[in-house]
Amino acid sequence: MSAPQTGPERVAARPRSDRPAARVPARSRLGDPHPRQEGPSDLRMVAPALAAWAAAAWALDAPTAWVIGVVGACLVTAGGLWAARRPVARGADLMRTARLVRGPWSAVSVAAVLLCVASSAACAGLQGADLRRGPVPALVRQYAEVTAELEVSSDPRLTRSRISGDHAMPPAVLIDARVSRVTQADGTTTATRAPVRVIVDTHTRVASAKSPGDAAKGPGRSPWLSLLPSTRLRVTARLVPPVSGGDPVAAVLRVRGGAPPDVVGGPSGTQRWAGRLRSGLREATEGLGPDARALLPGLVVGDTSRVTPELDDAFKKTDLAHLLAVSGGNFTILLALFIGPIGLAQRVERRGFAARLGISLRGTALLCGALTLGFVVVCRPDPSVLRAAACGAIALLALATGRRRSLIPALATAVLLLVLYDPWLARGYGFLFSVLATGALLTVAPRWSAALRRRRVPPRAAEALAAAAAAQALCAPVVAMLSARVSLVAVPCNLLAELAVAPATVLGFAALAAAPVAMPLAEGLARCAGWPAGWIAGIARTGASLPGSGVDWPDTWAGALLLAAVTLVVVLVGRRLTRHPLLICACAVGLLLVVVQPPPLTRVITGWPPPGWRFAMCDVGQGDATVLAVGGGTAVVVDAGPDPVLVDRCLTALGVARIPLLVLTHFHADHVAGLPGVLRGRSVGAIETTGFEEPVEQAVFVRAQAAARHIPLTRAVAGEHRRTGTLDWRVLWPPADPAPSPDGPNDASVALSVRSAGLSLLLLGDLEPAAQQALARSPEGAGLGPVDVLKVAHHGSAYQDPDLIRRVAPRIALISCGKDNPYGHPAPRTVAALRGEGALVLRTDEDGAIAVVGAGEGLSVARD
Repeated sequence: MSAPQTGPERVAARPRSDRPAARVPARSRLGDPHPRQEGPSDLRMVAPALAAWAAAAWALDAPTAWVIGVVGACLVTAGGLWAARRPVARGADLMRTARLVRGPWSAVSVAAVLLCVASSAACAGLQGADLRRGPVPALVRQYAEVTAELEVSSDPRLTRSRISGDHAMPPAVLIDARVSRVTQADGTTTATRAPVRVIVDTHTRVASAKSPGDAAKGPGRSPWLSLLPSTRLRVTARLVPPVSGGDPVAAVLRVRGGAPPDVVGGPSGTQRWAGRLRSGLREATEGLGPDARALLPGLVVGDTSRVTPELDDAFKKTDLAHLLAVSGGNFTILLALFIGPIGLAQRVERRGFAARLGISLRGTALLCGALTLGFVVVCRPDPSVLRAAACGAIALLALATGRRRSLIPALATAVLLLVLYDPWLARGYGFLFSVLATGALLTVAPRWSAALRRRRVPPRAAEALAAAAAAQALCAPVVAMLSARVSLVAVPCNLLAELAVAPATVLGFAALAAAPVAMPLAEGLARCAGWPAGWIAGIARTGASLPGSGVDWPDTWAGALLLAAVTLVVVLVGRRLTRHPLLICACAVGLLLVVVQPPPLTRVITGWPPPGWRFAMCDVGQGDATVLAVGGGTAVVVDAGPDPVLVDRCLTALGVARIPLLVLTHFHADHVAGLPGVLRGRSVGAIETTGFEEPVEQAVFVRAQAAARHIPLTRAVAGEHRRTGTLDWRVLWPPADPAPSPDGPNDASVALSVRSAGLSLLLLGDLEPAAQQALARSPEGAGLGPVDVLKVAHHGSAYQDPDLIRRVAPRIALISCGKDNPYGHPAPRTVAALRGEGALVLRTDEDGAIAVVGAGEGLSVARD
């Protein structure tokens, strides 16, 4: 007779039936391909992650005493709750403790949240103190000039070229770095560790190339753009405050002059290796088209140096900007190659290369871990990259240990760890976008996908549509706060672009890996990747060019909450509409009409453009862009304005598809910087310009744009006469050999006398009084008399020749100027002089776009 079993032996012999076994032996050494889901999603990590996120965002610039107080209170309270959950001998106390431990908000759960808050606040407080510690803050207040030794912590990047009045401000190089030593003007040297941002004013002529990145490749390339992270420099610069108080930098170092950087220590071997890979990919994509050449490095490794402002705007307007930076989607595609599709995240993955090669699960995890580390180094630790890498590392840890993989806890844990690692992520919009989009894909998208499948939508289409709609619904309020705009084409553009993301990413990474060892192979792979990359860029450009691609929205917290409420209403109404296919079709057609805005329908609803318009002045802000109708979608365009988007939108609304001649009166930026918008999607026969090629950088920009599209350039000379259809015009100015030479580009403006079926117009460009008087005395100006329409010179500035105004006595005077411009255009005395001659004065800053209709007694104007 056997001895009775002890308590522990009985427990070991009779496991409780209500608790599932931790692991089930696999039937294969590669694992069971279809294990069962173990209960509902685990949300225990969500509350600690959100609490840590909020605590970090608050503590970064909170007073030190407040941070210490909050950390201490959280630790004391958590310790008390933890002590209260210890089991005691008496049965009643044991039951009370069990009640404390159980439930979603048990004592242990609250203690865990408080500990996370304390840790996050402490980390954020310490990092925030770095900005206020040391000599840098005091030197910033003095705008002191110092010599600093620093270590580069980011890839150099070019800012956009800004239009300021009639000049294009040159771009600057931006570099994030950490200062290690500061030497003041009196020779005092102090060690520190303050994060800073370096702004280097360069003279790189980015306007002369297809993109800023291309412009900086040749002999004029700034050596600052070649710096790699971890490089140590010595710079002499002026310390100025950061632009925004929320920036994670203690100061901005402005480096003047075009001197090359003083390198005191080269980059690390890891960064040199990553730099070779990135430069190899850029070299492999040299032979691609402009859009594919710009987009593919950004899609693969986050290198956006070649992305033009126009392409960047297109991606932002269609909510495809996440494709210009490396995101979790890229990393997911890479992991899927090794461990199988993401749809098998609740299974032991058996469809990747690793399984086909017979690699064990732990070996697969180690291989993918090395891939994760390389991914972060090559693609740089941006917020989305860090979030994707952290989630992937947690999933790989679960894979290596044979435990269940749950994506929501992995996301929450990744957020918690990253906020502790870099608290500044808590205030970053990029990190917020990444987490919101991923959360939407893990929580909302599966439910919407299941609902669509129940309504007989094919599974693949249901998953894609649900993912795009869910990400848009959750991210739209934040996007509206940043851009003051809501995209109406985001979901269809994302759906169409998604078809090409996977092949472009896979082929792009293959080209990246092949470039150091076999450049011809890398170039072939890049050419294959260029097709889907070009498709994505085409989707972005097409979506952004649609007249109703988006609507303006308040960029405030109230606007974000309003958009969230509108989104909720749309979702609730949409659930009911899914039961009525005809209503869905009607809504889809209505949205399509709103987005496309076909000209016949738009003309009926808004009256713009008016039927039979002869001349139109576009509203392009502080600049000039005018259109002379020829008929049948054809027009002669005079000047392009300062903004490609605005002039493109105006020409699209006017229905202009063919431009036999584009006249650029002179090379000031407010007349030529919008040239890419005029050329976008339109056939242009020739570009005619003045012979006075200043400013030089803008003249080079125009020549480069024309050469890229094989458009001939001609020079306008006084006495030239042309005719197309019912449109007839003569060049009045400048003369072939001006004497004296023009006093600046304004006096070299092309002036035109135009007739269109009985309508007479005079376009004076930006001529100043001296040139206006010379024009009136010239042989070509001898026949000037009263005109129907005058395009007032130089945006209606005070510098006008009153004799010329009296001589032409316009019936309508049109002034193109920007709202609240800093130049005071138009001048009150100019407006008064025009009205004194009986002219009707209209201006784009108050009246918007203006169109002239009819002639003679039937002359009239319409406003947009």
